[in-house]
Amino acid sequence: MQKVTKTIPFTTQKYKEMQQKVAQLESELEQVMQRLIEARAMGDLSENGAYKYAKFELGNISRQLKRYKNLLAKGFPAPKNTGVKGTIDFGSTVTIEKVDATRKQKTFMIVSEHESDPSQGKLAYSSPIGKELMRKRIGDRITVVTPAGESKFTIINIS
Repeated sequence: MQKVTKTIPFTTQKYKEMQQKVAQLESELEQVMQRLIEARAMGDLSENGAYKYAKFELGNISRQLKRYKNLLAKGFPAPKNTGVKGTIDFGSTVTIEKVDATRKQKTFMIVSEHESDPSQGKLAYSSPIGKELMRKRIGDRITVVTPAGESKFTIINIS
């Protein structure tokens, strides 16, 4: 059997959440399998709505389970801030301020693309802003080019 290289970093919290999700899905899978067996015993499968629904549910749960198990097999809980102290690294929480009249501030946690959700304040280190932020320090300025144009930010806090 081929050994899987663990290359996807996750925050410890996300890794634990995925482990819990796998346990939950495995439990649901057992329940759906039991319902499928019961529905199958009812007879005519072509007219059996309970059987069709159980098969549909089984497919959904199996797909999710496969996805989470694959992520867990390739992922690992990465330690927070393993780089040089005071620099932005995986797991850092960063506050940036736009360099313009608005001086709008945003705070993000630097995570992997599998965990990224900007609406939740989680930004992938591989995103345009994430790439520019990595290994920077408080006071550094970054310039990010997006489809909307060029934006400049100053790093005002790292934790």
